[in-house]
Formats: sequence, C-alpha cells, structure tokens
Amino acid sequence: MHLTIVGSGYVGLVTGTCFANTGNQVTCLDINPDRVKMMLRGECPIFEPGLSELMTLNIKGGRLHFTGDKTEGYSDGELIFICVGTPTGADGRSDLSAVMAVAHDIGEAIESGACTVENPVVVVKSTVPVGTTAKVRDAIAAVTSKPFSVADNPEFLKEGDAIQDFQHPDRVVCGVESKRGRELLTKLYEPFVTQSNPLMFMDIESSEMVKYASNAMLAAKISFINEIARLAEHYGADIARVREGMCADKRIGDKFLFPGLGYGGSCFPKDTLAVIEMGQDSGIPCLLNEAVHEVNQQQRLWFLARVLKHFGEDLSGHTFAIWGLAFKPRTDDVREAPAQTIIEELLRRGAAIRAFDPIARKTFPQFGLDIDYVDDMYECLEGCNALVLCTEWDEFRTPDIDQMRARLSTPVIFDGRNVWHDDAMHDQGFAYYSVGRRPLHDTVEAG
Repeated sequence: MHLTIVGSGYVGLVTGTCFANTGNQVTCLDINPDRVKMMLRGECPIFEPGLSELMTLNIKGGRLHFTGDKTEGYSDGELIFICVGTPTGADGRSDLSAVMAVAHDIGEAIESGACTVENPVVVVKSTVPVGTTAKVRDAIAAVTSKPFSVADNPEFLKEGDAIQDFQHPDRVVCGVESKRGRELLTKLYEPFVTQSNPLMFMDIESSEMVKYASNAMLAAKISFINEIARLAEHYGADIARVREGMCADKRIGDKFLFPGLGYGGSCFPKDTLAVIEMGQDSGIPCLLNEAVHEVNQQQRLWFLARVLKHFGEDLSGHTFAIWGLAFKPRTDDVREAPAQTIIEELLRRGAAIRAFDPIARKTFPQFGLDIDYVDDMYECLEGCNALVLCTEWDEFRTPDIDQMRARLSTPVIFDGRNVWHDDAMHDQGFAYYSVGRRPLHDTVEAG
C-alpha cells in the first residue's frame, strides 16, 4: 500500500517507519525544511530507542521516503495520515490550527489531481477533541467535491517504548465512516493484531473519545497514588507496603500506581486538559479530571516543600544537583517535566543549579533557565548542598554511594522517584527524603 504521513514528529515518524517495515511504501511529508533535510541524510530527528535503526533499515529498503513538497507527498497516498501537533494553548484548549491547515491542503491536492488516488482515506491520528474528524471532513469537502472519506485512528504509544507498542499493540482502535476505510485499515494493521490484541472498529466520535478516556484514566491512577502517598507519609504508613496490598487486588492491578513527582510529557497533561475543555464546552463539568490535574500540579510543590523545610525559604548560597530532566526515562522529551517546575522554584528562591541527564541535556535548554549543565552524573554533585532526583534513569539505580557522599558538600538527597531505599541511604549517612515512605526499620514484620 502507498501511505502518506503528514507530520514527522514523534507520532508521525514512528507510525511511518513501522508501516514501512511491514512492506508498505511510505512518504513522510513535513513542512520543516531542516527536519526534512536531516531525514533525507538518514538522521533521526527525535530520540526514541530503536527508531533510528529501523529508519535506516527501511530507507535502505526503498520503502521509507521524506519530502517537503506537497505535490510529491500527496501523489500516491491511498491512506493519508494526519500526524501533526495539537498543543495546548494559553487558554488550556487544543490548538487545531495545524490539523485544519493540513485538511485544507489535502482538499486542494484531491481537487487539483495532485493526489492521484481515487477516493483516498484521510485518517486523523493526531489526538483531537471529539468532533474534530468531522471538522476535517467538512474542511476538505469545502475545497473539493471529489470522493474521499475520513477515519480516526488514535495512537497509544509510550515514549521510550514506542516501537514495541506499535508493533505489539494492546489494541488498535479505528473510527470509520466508509467500507473502503475499514477495508484499507484492516489490510494495513493485519500484521500487528491478533485475537488477543484486536483491531476494533467503531464510530468516529467513540474512537476519538477512547483516546481521551484512556489517558485520563491513567493520569487519574498516577494522581490517586500520589495523593495516597501524601496521606501515608503523614500518618506514618509506608506507601510501598500500601501499594503492595492494593495491587494484590486483581481489580486494581499494578500499572501506573507508582508514587513520585507526577505525570508530564506531551500526552497526559494535554489530554486531561482537553477532557476538562470538552466538559466546559458541553456544560457537563469533568470534576474528577479537574481534580486529577490539580493533584498533579500540587505534587511537585508538595515535594519542593520538603526541600524548603530542610533548608529554609531563602536558598541563596545553596547549590542543588538535579539528576534527570526528561519527564520520564528513555526519552528526551521535557514537555511538562516535573524537573522544570522544581528547578524554576529553586532558582526563584536564590539557589544555584547543576543538572545532569543522559539524553535530555540537549532539549532542556529550550526553557532558557540559568543552570549549569554537567556531562557526568558524579561531577554534577561536586560542592552541592543536596541532590534532587527527578527522573528514574537506570544509571541512577545503583550509583557509587561513596562518590556521591564525597562529592556532595552535605549528604542530603531528595528522591522524587523512590529509586533508593530509606534505610540503606540513612545507614550510609544521608539525610534522605522520598515520597510516601518511612524507613524500613520502622515497619513491623507479621508473624
């Protein structure tokens, strides 16, 4: 099959590369000339484990192509995937300008004959509020009377595991309005689905809602466990033990129930706000989602309060080491990263910051914060009054404790991801703060 992928950001490039890997001819169309030049050189513009290697394989196989020319991009597309960004604006609403601009371009390509395929299927893969795919259909129909149809196909990719998620999905959800759309999407996704990992067809509005409902539920689980962690710590309970008892209930499960600094990235914050937006627009307030968002934002400030309780409100003359800048490990994505909030608040109170991240060192400077970036995790600690861990990268899990203690000017650690154990760190002479836990020697073993 011949596919056009409009937008070669995170979703578009992963989607196009994985489809090319099953034998399809894929053209990725992007309006950013620098990005196109980079991809034409065979370079991957984003960090995602395994993506660069898979790109190279399919470029060499002649299945994956890149262009900034719209005529070339739309020419053979039987399925045209819209994969452009829908960022949250200052008012908290999804910015659909890029989606609608692409819809207009597609209409012009169909009308002019630049799209040589009769009756193409336009698939919205960008995360959009319910009703947007219908607006895309109307925008295209306003430009051309030639036949086409639309569909919605939300993505459920986890940054850091996107290739695995795409190639082995829990499910593939497709909202369709035509028999042709269903047939083409069935053929396209056949290599990726099984009886236990099904391809689901439904109406377009339900498909659009599935994406938001899924991410809102996962965000709610994260905020829930963080709220319980605060209570557990106040009352002397250990959130690790509480979680263990909770998750033994099969109805609850153990996914997305890890206390920490809260969620970040490009999906959960944006999608939770979009659900709130849809509630406001419909007159059906989404009170639970409003609370989920509020708990998430407050979690960072709650953790910061522990730093201030230890050092005081005025942090002038203090230097803090930050380990981890990305919102999660295995990605360079720093959008809505908890580290940004923590660092900004420390700076506002007069602190100096030294920061290390194995990957996001190159993306975090976009925030323009006056901090010292260090290329070695132990050098980052040199002369600092405390370490604040914001991202649970694997290299942080079993560090050289002697080096940590020798490099820090005072042995104080604020572990925002519960990477280490309280007793172990206290026994090593650290003042150690984590999330919702108490030292293991304070627990009582049953029996």
